[in-house]
Amino acid sequence: MNLTPNYFWLMNSKWKEFIISEVCESIIDCVNKTAKTVHEPTEYKMIRTTNVKNGWIDVDNVRYVSKEVYDKWTRRIKPQKEDIILTREAPLGEVGLVRTDDKIFLGQRTILYRANTKMANAKFLYYTFLSEIVQGQFQSFGSGSTVEHIRIKDCETFKVYIPNIEIQKIIAKTLSTYDDLIEINNNRIRLLEDTVQQLYKEWFVRMRFPGYKRVKFEKGIPKTWKIESLKQHIVIMRGKSYTSEEIDDSFGDNAFINLKNMKRGGGFRLGGTKYFTGKFKKEQVVFPGDIVMAVTDMTQDRLIVGRVARVPLTEHREYVFSLDIVKLVPQSLQSDFLYSTLRFNYYGEHIAQFANGTNVLHLNPELLRKESIIIPDKDLIDRFVSISKPIYEQIDILAIQIEHLRQIRNRLLPRLISGKLELKIEKHKKESTCLINAS
Repeated sequence: MNLTPNYFWLMNSKWKEFIISEVCESIIDCVNKTAKTVHEPTEYKMIRTTNVKNGWIDVDNVRYVSKEVYDKWTRRIKPQKEDIILTREAPLGEVGLVRTDDKIFLGQRTILYRANTKMANAKFLYYTFLSEIVQGQFQSFGSGSTVEHIRIKDCETFKVYIPNIEIQKIIAKTLSTYDDLIEINNNRIRLLEDTVQQLYKEWFVRMRFPGYKRVKFEKGIPKTWKIESLKQHIVIMRGKSYTSEEIDDSFGDNAFINLKNMKRGGGFRLGGTKYFTGKFKKEQVVFPGDIVMAVTDMTQDRLIVGRVARVPLTEHREYVFSLDIVKLVPQSLQSDFLYSTLRFNYYGEHIAQFANGTNVLHLNPELLRKESIIIPDKDLIDRFVSISKPIYEQIDILAIQIEHLRQIRNRLLPRLISGKLELKIEKHKKESTCLINAS
């Protein structure tokens, strides 16, 4: 349904129409040039349009700037917790809420909104930005012959519809309950992944595995371990080429894994999944637990190409995967050990150096087969997998919970923000309770 202002007023006449600038304390566009980044991590994180997706801001997979750049270019306003970030180009209309006290630096083509808390609850305004009412305006404002973008003026003058501040807070609290649980699960996933990484590096990089003091070493590894070509242990399968008409962010016949699913530095991004409608081969399908590797990188910093991810178990039991990704099928090694080796033993950083291209980096995946791999004793691999496998399975469980929470929130959001669900407040001894009535 196309939600127009007239429809909105019919749903709830107590809500009022405002221009966005009337309910914001500040609206700041980013500096319109590329900031110089640094290679080593600093406390100053650059948020680019690629870091804003599906209502979230990814602050883990970012570029960094120096203190000098941060101080110079954030002189007008420094992003803070509960500020809203909008991408006005490439892509158009993505929204994220700042949920951290990290020192954030805004990259090109982003707009910051800070709510006037006397008129608007920041989280309510954020959910309004995600609604069809506002997203429809963003899309109608889009212009440009090659890259669609929103003009600064339109970013300052679109309409929002809001009730009194008390109702706003209740709607925001209702919806943020789901987002808070999603964030908790994401943090737990990060901790579990770090646990596996530290275990792998302790055993197979630092060589502090159980019983290492009783083992004889030769050339830096135990004498009973082997060094073999990786081509003996994997089969590489290519992904599906596609047209823009065959993929969609929300609808399609098959879930579709693409570069958006690949985290910088390795790992899987749940929010990047798209949907594919078209023909494909059975070899172009992956299942939960499979290993995929990026062979394309749209940036020049080489933090995606050559990196691997483990396909999680979510509501999707299988995925088609894009030509920008390859599937690595283990032949003689256990999948969890192979994935951990490729993820945590610097293979990604090494092989990424062989990617080439002027604007887009491309990697020949056959180069991976020429790499060597250290093969520990089978009983040690089995012992590692016995510890890591339950952790990876727990990550899958958390991923499923995240999907369910996101679905519930996404169903509830348009009904609350459009006024289709009416909130009634009853006060008892200074406490407020909320009743939601479907209208």
